[in-house]
Amino acid sequence: MDWYRKKEEELEKELGTNYENGLTEKEVNKRLKHFGANKLDEGKKISNLALFISQFKDFMVLVLLVATFISGLLGEYIDAITIMFIVLLNGILGFVQERKAEKSLDALKELSAPQMNVLRNGIWVKILSSQVVPGDIVKLKSGDRVGADIRLFSANGLSIEESSLTGESVPVQKQTTAIEKDAVEIGDQKNIAFMGTMVTQGNGIGAVIATGMSTEMGKIAHLLQTTESLETPLQRRLEQLGKILIIIALILTAMVVLAGVLQGHDLYTMFLSGVSLAVAAIPEGLPAIVTVALALGVQRMIKRKAIVRKLPAVETLGCATVICSDKTGTLTQNNMTVTQVWSGGKNWKVSGNGYAPEGDFSANGKVVDVKREKALMQLLSYSMLCNNAKLVQKTDKKGLLRKEEKNYMIDGDPTEGALVVAGMKAGYNEETLAEHFERIHEFPFDSTRKMMSVIVQDAGGRRFVVTKGAPDVILSQCNSLMYQNNKEALTPKRKAEVEATLTKMANYALRTIAVAYKPLNKGEKCQTAFEAERNLTLVGIQGMIDPPRPEVIDSVRECREAGIKTVMITGDHQLTACAIAQEIGIMSKYGQSLTGKELSKMSTEELVEVVDDVDVYARVSPEHKLKIVKALQKKGHVVAMTGDGVNDAPAIKAANIGIAMGITGTDVAKEASSLILSDDNFATIKDAIKEGRNIYENIRKFIRYMLASNVGEILVMLIAMILGMPLPLVAIQILWINLVTDGLPALALGMDQAEGDVMKRKPRSQFEGVFARGLAWKIISRGFMIGIVTLAAFWITFQGHPDELIRAQTVAFVTLVMAQLIHVFDCRSEYSVYHRNPFENRYLVVAVILSTLLMLVVIYFPPLQTIFHTVALDTREWLLVLGMAAIPTVVLGGFQLFKKSEKKEDAISNS
Repeated sequence: MDWYRKKEEELEKELGTNYENGLTEKEVNKRLKHFGANKLDEGKKISNLALFISQFKDFMVLVLLVATFISGLLGEYIDAITIMFIVLLNGILGFVQERKAEKSLDALKELSAPQMNVLRNGIWVKILSSQVVPGDIVKLKSGDRVGADIRLFSANGLSIEESSLTGESVPVQKQTTAIEKDAVEIGDQKNIAFMGTMVTQGNGIGAVIATGMSTEMGKIAHLLQTTESLETPLQRRLEQLGKILIIIALILTAMVVLAGVLQGHDLYTMFLSGVSLAVAAIPEGLPAIVTVALALGVQRMIKRKAIVRKLPAVETLGCATVICSDKTGTLTQNNMTVTQVWSGGKNWKVSGNGYAPEGDFSANGKVVDVKREKALMQLLSYSMLCNNAKLVQKTDKKGLLRKEEKNYMIDGDPTEGALVVAGMKAGYNEETLAEHFERIHEFPFDSTRKMMSVIVQDAGGRRFVVTKGAPDVILSQCNSLMYQNNKEALTPKRKAEVEATLTKMANYALRTIAVAYKPLNKGEKCQTAFEAERNLTLVGIQGMIDPPRPEVIDSVRECREAGIKTVMITGDHQLTACAIAQEIGIMSKYGQSLTGKELSKMSTEELVEVVDDVDVYARVSPEHKLKIVKALQKKGHVVAMTGDGVNDAPAIKAANIGIAMGITGTDVAKEASSLILSDDNFATIKDAIKEGRNIYENIRKFIRYMLASNVGEILVMLIAMILGMPLPLVAIQILWINLVTDGLPALALGMDQAEGDVMKRKPRSQFEGVFARGLAWKIISRGFMIGIVTLAAFWITFQGHPDELIRAQTVAFVTLVMAQLIHVFDCRSEYSVYHRNPFENRYLVVAVILSTLLMLVVIYFPPLQTIFHTVALDTREWLLVLGMAAIPTVVLGGFQLFKKSEKKEDAISNS
């Protein structure tokens, strides 16, 4: 029902209530049974045990459990215990993260007020908000959290902060008159107070029109319950990889065992070798390395003000193609700031960010001495006199003032606060004004009058009225104005000049406040606002806006260079949103925008057709945000959705990655998100995207290194069996390489720095396989070469010492290890080993040195020689080992570099 259209008498009749006495207890009980308690449904909850067990249903985890069983059969109990530990750790991490996500509805419930002031049987009583029913008469005052949807029929200067629901940065001045329009958006329903919003000023009375799940917040709770979270690309890729690897492992195991048996080797020996290769083919360290890579990335992101709630979602940022960003606080500073002033026929620009009282006034590009501008000083001082806001500076633990601009805040209305800050930039403050002026009386702001007035008396005993409010209303009550420091009649010419100034400010999407005054004669009384607010003299106009964050412009540009489109989705007015979007580079001069009303008339299919062309969505509701996200996803985009309010939570949850604001964000938005920005800054998203891309690339580096190494190990055994050669490696050597040589460098690759052009590349497709962009060829070609050189080193040594198979096996073992340790440096770049400084990643250098030392211990420490079937090597054998081990990376890498430079020279000569 369109309650905003109902007149007071209609409302009373429709709700079956009485404005003077409220509801009776009998009627309340009847309605409680019918409508239920004023609470939000919790939805179905999964038990802790079921949630924990669900963590082990992943395909890769099942592969690990198979690997554990095989390791146990081999007697490698340490290996088996290690794998089980990895599985358990992953399960615990997943359980903790998902259980946190389930708290979103609990957080939403907490937004309803614990108590409300209700009229029952003609008496005002305080009751729990859960006991409120439709038809109850409720009283609201400053500081109250609204506990239900309420249609107002009395409002005295009532302002309500609705940013958590609508996204608007400025408190809404409420009214009581019916709105005779169809399909009015939530942000424009000014005669309704919504559940979960906060009263910032004034008081009012209204009738409850909806409770519980029927409220606007209840509708959001329903969306939150029915919105499904998406699986991340990384999760899909790992599942795909796991399936490929287990198939390869089974096939190769069967091939090696069969080939060995056919060549005359005994079945037991070949079974052990085959199973060892199967374990090697399944990189059981993959989930651990992925978790470590993500965890390290998370630590780096925390330093950059981004807090990750769901580890795999970090990687999703790397393939984001669209960022749907809220305006207030994310792209802007969430501080109303006066940026332009008109007074006495002159225009001034005001500098400074946020609420810090630091800035200059300039005209025609030159800073002016404000104390010489009488009309300007009058405007600024009068704006502070007719004002109830205060600038508050935070203190540290010792009670000392902190001077950083972010440590200033406004106690009161943000619009009034902006006027206070502007006045303080000119040198005024509350104390100095109090010395010269005394406030005698106040006529509070009223949504009908759209003005606020105060009567003040100066040190000389002269009294006068100061009025501020909507410029069109103020102008209608003025018969003169201050012009070039003199008082003049408000002629049509002067009025046109003022109106032109207002139009110009409106084009910049500035919120404008006009200030006027009137001297009072001795003995003249102004007992009503009507008497006070007549025959005024216009002093000037102040234009304010929630300005963009300075660093956002560069971040939006960098995102564009990275192939990521930024879209603004806000509850603010279309003109304001478009002006900010153009200023920061989201929207071109000829860009498109849509309003919530236009979105309501469009089907999802119609929106999908135009969604790529729209840069700004203004005056939107929660359903609209969800509709936009789903339309973008249908178009094939990977969507990152930012927001801070309750209204953003469903869209945040539905997006590929949801990003909540840490400072201004509600608990609901945070619990529904995967990433929280502790500084509410869009620039942090750009840093997170860079980190997300690097994490994915590091995982690819690990896979490239691990699988190329495993391919080399498998080919050594497979080719030797096919050619009828002796076993080049024994089972224990294969397992040792798999656990020690592969593990440490792979872990170090997870800590690698991003390549310089990571933010110059286009986002990868969300359907891109792990082996895309030539990775499969790099794995096979390098793995093949590693296998060939190892086999060659084995055969050369075996031919020289046919009676010492163990020596040839040691040479093969060391060659394979060294080839892998050299190859790991090649894995750091998409191009070649010569593209990056090999000593840049100090963790990798340490890992390679440590792995080399462990290998030396195995071949030179007598007790381990027996266990690992090794012997000490001489200088000639070491020269053979190092020469062969260098071929796959050093030689082939040099050849690739030569071919690349040759192609570059050809391209230059052809051009």
